[in-house]
Amino acid sequence: MIYLDNSATTKVAPEVLEAMLPYLQEEYGNPSSKYYTLAENAKKAVENARLQVAQLIGCEPDEIVFTSGATESNNMILKGVADFYSNKGKHIVTSKVEHPSVIETCKFLETKGFKVTYLDVDQYARVNINQLQQILTSDDKPILVSIIWGNNEIGSLNDIDTIASLCNEYNVFFHTDATQIIGKVRVNLNQTPGIQFLSCSAHKLHGPKGIGVCVIRKHKLGFKTKITPLFHGGGQEKEYRSGTLAVHNIVGFGVAAKIALANFEDNVKKLTELEKLTQSILVSKFSDIIEFNHDDTNKIPGLISIRLTGVNNELFIRKVADKLALSTGSACSSTKPSHVLSAIGKDLNDVRNTIRITLSPDTEKYEIESVLKKI
Repeated sequence: MIYLDNSATTKVAPEVLEAMLPYLQEEYGNPSSKYYTLAENAKKAVENARLQVAQLIGCEPDEIVFTSGATESNNMILKGVADFYSNKGKHIVTSKVEHPSVIETCKFLETKGFKVTYLDVDQYARVNINQLQQILTSDDKPILVSIIWGNNEIGSLNDIDTIASLCNEYNVFFHTDATQIIGKVRVNLNQTPGIQFLSCSAHKLHGPKGIGVCVIRKHKLGFKTKITPLFHGGGQEKEYRSGTLAVHNIVGFGVAAKIALANFEDNVKKLTELEKLTQSILVSKFSDIIEFNHDDTNKIPGLISIRLTGVNNELFIRKVADKLALSTGSACSSTKPSHVLSAIGKDLNDVRNTIRITLSPDTEKYEIESVLKKI
């Protein structure tokens, strides 16, 4: 069977697993403890991983805050900014195609008296920049804008540089959920000052599950940006996120980040080649019924979203389950259409006909050719 659901999660790389194991066995110290060797070794391992992740993202190591994953990071930023800066305004801007951890958090904040504007998107799920600029220059200026970098369902990339530049110009906090693009799209936050907050998870780039990052950029004068913590307690992670650190997972994230950075160009090249091959085979096999939900440029390499007219996605995936691991996308139940596909104008039948294929640098051409041609 070929695994083609890498946007859901990826296989832990052997080097990552090897690096993690000592911190589950011999090196089991708590990095918050002091003086003795096990604690100091754990602390050094955490700081080394922090540096490795910072190098991949292009920020300073002390701007990296380890969390349990992007869902926690998204909650942490939206709720933390909303609470701490509520005296400066209660308006938040996001889009109609965000990950549920952003959408549902915004809905929660609406019950607490916040106004949330959900930006429209085009046919490929990219936000309307003009609409955003009008809001940023209005009398009801937001305190936070949160826009996904690369869409998790159809792979389209937003123009993050322009969005960040606008938010920076109008002095508005900008957060982006970068979960799907880290390791596949070049990121350098030191060259994009408008991005104040960023979320991502390790398990999307062959790291372990249960560990993520919330990047909180320092103020331009050097002091830390303040938000209300999601977790209160012992004050770990510079008092942004209390709780005992999962050293083994943090080490795993660090190694995964190091590998992703070292192999970035080769990985993107291979993903692009695999995507072209996969699309070519699919078009030749399903030429009369296939349509793509995304365009061919400015997208996450290796993510393919197709509609097979008249083919129920769940039945299709079950039929080929012994050969292929595929996904229907994020929300494809018959009673609740995908909010992403709905936002780009697709109806319930389109949702039921949609299949998401997501590749990995570990995927081989011969696997694609041997299996896809036989389904």
